Amino acid sequence: MKVAKIKNMALDLLYDIIGSFFYAVGIYTFAKMANFAPGGLSGVALMLNYLWKFPIGLTTVVLNIPLMLISAKILGKHFILKTIKTMLFCMVFLDIIFPHFPAYSGSQFMAALYSGIFLGIGLAFFYMRGSSSGGTDFLIMVVRKLRPHLSIGIITMSIDLVIILAGWRVFGNVDAVLCGLSATLMTSLVIDKIMYGMGSGTLIIIVTDCAQEIAQRIGEMIGRGSTKIRAKGSYTDEDRDVLLCACSKSQAYMVRRVAQELDKSAFVMITETNEVFGEGFHD
Repeated sequence: MKVAKIKNMALDLLYDIIGSFFYAVGIYTFAKMANFAPGGLSGVALMLNYLWKFPIGLTTVVLNIPLMLISAKILGKHFILKTIKTMLFCMVFLDIIFPHFPAYSGSQFMAALYSGIFLGIGLAFFYMRGSSSGGTDFLIMVVRKLRPHLSIGIITMSIDLVIILAGWRVFGNVDAVLCGLSATLMTSLVIDKIMYGMGSGTLIIIVTDCAQEIAQRIGEMIGRGSTKIRAKGSYTDEDRDVLLCACSKSQAYMVRRVAQELDKSAFVMITETNEVFGEGFHD
């Protein structure tokens, strides 16, 4: 039991160090030197650093204190303590280590893209161990508590947009806003790819009277199997077959075309899957 606990703590520490390194690369090496602010409290800290030279890491921690106090009951003591540890690692990398290393001084747009990539990698490392860099996570929970009808996506987008737009005023040009948006979008994409795997694909649901023929043709043309389920329509009260076919995004169009060719009245639904495991996919 003690060995497992020590191993778990060691992994938390390792992920914090690796994540903080990538997080600092995204914030200090690229965003700070390119004069734009991505979303979140790190973006606010970057603007305060630009205006008054406040240390980015320490400022982020200070800005998080009232949010941690407000959301402590909502998020729980364990999550708060892990987040504090993660924020302290980020502060060390941002304020002590990275100022001694050269920063990127090229294209502002390229800086935005790579800032988003490295931020996404860093945040994914934190999330995988049940921690975070604070900031937006706390704000989302607080707003959700006060306005539970709002979606997490809308809350996150609204908070980030306000912070990014503030960069226009602070940095004095619209490029700061465009770069902030680009970095934030790239961060989200990278987090999704790391957290949910490179094996993301497509699930196609086909309601049809020609299930066997469609499944056979799919197997012949793209080498994918299908799962047939017998279902009953609630409106017509008629029995119909439902085919489930997991495939790559590049194969989705072919599956849809096969279904429509063999059954003009087929009802086809196409949805994304985060990961697919099993035969024919990664284990």
